[in-house]
Amino acid sequence: MSQTKTNEGKKVKVEAMFNDIAPKYDFLNHFLSMGIDIQWRKKVRRLIAPLEPKHILDIATGTGDLAIELVKLKPEQIVGLDIAANMLEIGKEKIKAKKLDHVIEMQLGDSENLPFDDNSFDAVTVAFGVRNFENLQKGLREMHRVLKPGGMAAILEFSKPKAFPFRQIYNFYFRYILPPLGRMVSNNKEAYTYLPESVNAFPEDTAFLLELEEAGFSENGQRRLTMGIATLYHALKK
Repeated sequence: MSQTKTNEGKKVKVEAMFNDIAPKYDFLNHFLSMGIDIQWRKKVRRLIAPLEPKHILDIATGTGDLAIELVKLKPEQIVGLDIAANMLEIGKEKIKAKKLDHVIEMQLGDSENLPFDDNSFDAVTVAFGVRNFENLQKGLREMHRVLKPGGMAAILEFSKPKAFPFRQIYNFYFRYILPPLGRMVSNNKEAYTYLPESVNAFPEDTAFLLELEEAGFSENGQRRLTMGIATLYHALKK
């Protein structure tokens, strides 16, 4: 059930990779997903909206797109945490330009060793970040620890479509079209080869719901989005 083995050096590799592609990350995100990622983030916001969260932690925040979307919930504070300093710097500029720096605080940190007290946040969100954890179970347990009782974790992650023929079409795009396009624009040879590899290795559906349960979460569930390209998971801390 649990990932007992970690990929040695994965954290270092991920940090270096995202620091390198940071200047082109937003463009590639929207271009390669044809803008669908924007709608996915809105679904995260709608999912946690009934909680009326005042304090939100956005893990693997990157350049802050999800954190910016979550401002619409009118929280008192959003902390965006990421391991890649270059991504955070771009995010800080975006947030400052939108005059949201009084709400969103961008912070350098490790998702598997969160620098926050127990029971600190009403909601914890992660968009396309949990598959990059070096130790998935450790990261999930940290998310559970910093959530207040009654708080929700909302996790948006890529997944693998199952229905024919979309599955075959998507797999061809994901394996043979997306990587060279990503490499051409970002000038990084690894980043967009790593993407399909990491998605294929990620324990999705029931396997991930069991990981959430092992980490201490309850009432865990999921909703597949856009014919299974992504999945939105939700879990509560009792």
